[in-house]
Amino acid sequence: MAQDRGPADDYLEEPVGEDGLNAGQGERTPRLELFEWFDSVVYSIVAVVMLLSFVFRMIGVDGSSMVPTLQNTDRVLMVSAFYAPKRGDIVVFTKLRDPLVKRVIAVGGQTVDIDFESGEVYVDGVLQNEPYIAEPTLREGSTTFPLTVPEGHIFVMGDNRNHSSDSRVQEVGFVDTRYVIGRVLFRVFPLPSFGKIPYV
Repeated sequence: MAQDRGPADDYLEEPVGEDGLNAGQGERTPRLELFEWFDSVVYSIVAVVMLLSFVFRMIGVDGSSMVPTLQNTDRVLMVSAFYAPKRGDIVVFTKLRDPLVKRVIAVGGQTVDIDFESGEVYVDGVLQNEPYIAEPTLREGSTTFPLTVPEGHIFVMGDNRNHSSDSRVQEVGFVDTRYVIGRVLFRVFPLPSFGKIPYV
């Protein structure tokens, strides 16, 4: 005995095409494709903005304290998320009013000593190999050496040692790692030097 078919049965048995659309719904329209393309572009822009806001940031170098590694007006890209400073890194921090760019010489628990006659720098008694500096470290500042860096802090100096205000002066001193914005990755501007930062 044949069973009566209702509207619900017709709906359940409606054939499905290869593109996943029910037969009778028609093909994808240009308007739908344009909407999907626009949607993808918006999501991509949002993702880039999020990355540049919370992971990567650009900052300008102000002054000559990092010569010859970085020049005045250089623009650099830094990573700011999930970063812990390490010795040798170039970092950006906000100890004073404006962000400063310096190199990490020692981290918490390490002892720094400087022989200002020879210009040599020692960390935990080991002479540091510093091919990135402009000249030997002869400028003393207002800090007495040797000194031990407190935990949660770093000791920083510019690569242009005799023309840099850094941890050797009381105005900067030890830098609390909470003030570190991020680590410099590479140079963005000027274009001829794009990406080229030695000893980073």
